[in-house]
Order: sequence, then C-alpha cells, then structure tokens
Amino acid sequence: MKRYYPLRKFGRWVSELPVGGSWGTTLSETLQKNLRWFWFDGLFASACDNIIVNFISVYILVLGATGTQIGLMSTFTNIASALILLPGAFLAERFAKRKGIALSSYFTARLAILMLIFVPILFKGQTAVWIAIIFSVTRDFFNNMAYPSWMSVTNDTVPIEGRGRYLGSRNFIMNITGMLSILLAGKLITVFVGNKGYQVALGLAFVFSMLSIFCYSRIKEESPTPGNPLAIQNVSLRSIFRLLKSQPQFVSLLIVTAVWNFSLNIAGPFFTVQMVNGLHFTATSIGFLAVVTSLTTILTQNQIGSLTDRIGPRKLQLISMFLIPLLPLTWLFCTKVWQIAINNAFSGVFWGCYNLVSFALLLMYIPKDAVPRFSAIFQIVVLLSLAAGSFVGSMIIDVWNFYGVCIVSGIGRFVAAFMFAKMVHEPSITQVEPAKQAIS
Repeated sequence: MKRYYPLRKFGRWVSELPVGGSWGTTLSETLQKNLRWFWFDGLFASACDNIIVNFISVYILVLGATGTQIGLMSTFTNIASALILLPGAFLAERFAKRKGIALSSYFTARLAILMLIFVPILFKGQTAVWIAIIFSVTRDFFNNMAYPSWMSVTNDTVPIEGRGRYLGSRNFIMNITGMLSILLAGKLITVFVGNKGYQVALGLAFVFSMLSIFCYSRIKEESPTPGNPLAIQNVSLRSIFRLLKSQPQFVSLLIVTAVWNFSLNIAGPFFTVQMVNGLHFTATSIGFLAVVTSLTTILTQNQIGSLTDRIGPRKLQLISMFLIPLLPLTWLFCTKVWQIAINNAFSGVFWGCYNLVSFALLLMYIPKDAVPRFSAIFQIVVLLSLAAGSFVGSMIIDVWNFYGVCIVSGIGRFVAAFMFAKMVHEPSITQVEPAKQAIS
C-alpha cells in the first residue's frame, strides 16, 4: 500500500489545485464551486489569449504591416480601451448583474477574433492590414469594457486570506495551457502555407474563448451591497478627484504605474518586429521563445503565491521591478534564438512574480465598496501610459532603431522602480478607507 502513497498524494494535489490548495477545501461549497469555475475560466482564457498575444502582430506583419503600424496599433488599442473603462465602471456600479456585463463584453471581443480569420479572404494589401488592426483594437476595447465588472466579481469570488495561493494556482494552470496553446499554434502556422496557419490558429483561439465564457458564466455572483452611494453619485472630474484624494496611497501607486507602463511600452511593441524583420525568426521560433517564458513562470508561480501570503506583495513587487529593467538591455547583445531563450527564461520568473503580486497589491489598495470605479481609473492610467509609451517608441525607433528603444525603456523602468521604493507602502486592510466616506 505504501508504494501507492505518492500517487494518492499527487491525486489530492490535483483535486485541490482549482481551489488554491488545501486552504480552499475549508471554504463553503458555494465558494469552492466558484473558485473552480473561475480557475477553469483562466485555463481556457489563457489558451486563447496566448495565441492572440504572441501571434497577432506576426499575423498583421505577414499581411503587410510595417513596424510603425504595429506601434500605432498599440497606441490605438490603449487609447480606445482607456476611453471605455469609466463607462464600464459605471455600468458595473449601476446594475446588479456585473457578471452579465462582463460576459456580453467578452462575447463581443471574441467575435472580433472570429472576424480576423476572414480578413485576408475579403481584403487585400494595406486595406487588409488596417481592417485587421481595427478588429484587433475592437477585441481589446471590449475586453477592457468588461474589466471593471470582472475585477468586482473577482474581488468577491476570491477570499483575501488565501488570495496569493489561489492566484498562484490559477496562474500556474494558465501558464501551462498558455504554453501548450503557443506550441500548438506555432505548429499549425508552420504546417499550413501562408495565411492559412494563422487563420487556423485564430479559429482555435476562438474555440478556447467560448469555453472560457462558458466557465465564467457558471460563477454564482454575489449581489452588490444595496444603496451603494457611488452608484447614484453624479459622475464628474471633481467627484473622481475627491475619491482619489481620499486614497493617497492609491494615487502614489497610480503615479508609479504611469511611469512604469510608459517605460515598458517604449520597447514593448517592437520585440516581435525585431524577431520577424530584424532577426528573421520563424513563427515556430517565436512560439518556442514564448514557451520558454511560460515554462519558467510555471515552475515558480506556486512558490511565489505562497511567499506573497507570507511576506506581503510589496516586497516581491519591489524586487521584480528592479530586475525587469535588465531584460530589454540584454536584447542589445541577442542575435540568436538560444540567447533570447535565456533572456525569456529570466523574464518568465521576473514577470510571473510581478504580475501575481501587483494584482494582489492593487486589490489591497482598492476600497471594497468601489472596486469597479477604482479599477477602471487604475486601468485607464495603465492604458494611457502604454499608449504614450508606444507612440514615443514609434518615434524613437525611426531615429535610434530597436536598440535605442531598449536603452530608453530600460532606464525608464529603473526610474519607476526607485519611485515605487520611495512612494508606495504596503497597506494594512484598515488603511483602505471606504470610498463612500469621500462623498459624504
């Protein structure tokens, strides 16, 4: 019997993984079901999103886009997405069915993926390029419309005392499925000639997205507290400033986030362009490099989640923010696939840590009675700073080439890391005052 013990232990680990480990099994049956459906939603959403994120720029480059057009696509995407966030937040605050708002927005975004498949069939030349860019922007536009509602439902679904462990578990499976979907899409793109491989990969992404929507629809939504004063407050810049004034640490985080994301996107849109046009990598090589990133993230995500619950997210975010700026600088010396693979291996660890802890830290700063609005404000700052960064990057790359944008981006990231160390402090739960006090 003893020789079967490791197998039983592994089986228990697998069964507990969708609820964040043994901690999750102590929760009520309803909470456990919600956590499981949310976990599977992440599984399929990651499979879809990793195909899109890693191959959409390559697809549009194959259609005939230039590096400048890819940079402008990033700018258009972020500006359009920023414009819809506050309306999305107001919808989440005024209507009880936040999950329904998220689902309808996600479904529209998924239809844009479907339409991308038919672009080279219906259009040619630069017309096809701009139509594809429009559908790509549309996808992100509706994804961000859903974001405030999604954040609100997430905040209610995942208990704060085990958030690090659960998000670590969810990110773990998301990285596995993301890695496998990248490998499969890369193989399909290689097997099929011309645009067909990309079209098949996009079709696969659409199927995964529908499975994600089904899982998310199964979550039982917690009804928002009735009589939330934010839901009936007149919307104005003055009221938004008053809300922000009541949360000084959230404002500090916003300022650092703006500098950080601006610096990131000076170089962000051009790594794929460099691999395709500068280094002449194939889609298979690009997929392999993305898998390397996912693999190292997978190997460290659970440990980071547990560490977050023990020492707090701020310390880990600070460490990751001082390591991430080194990544674009190493591209100055990378010309081979294996060299970038080493870079991506470290990227998977650093970014896996940052993405997990920054999300946990953000939830700590947002008042529970104002999650949609504060998350929308945060995401607007992210998107506008990304848009500004990609616009500046588009200007720099024509003058200083790819290596110039890497140097500028790396310096900017270090500046943001020092700002975070100086300005942002890890809050206790009692430090985040209810937002309703700001409008009383």
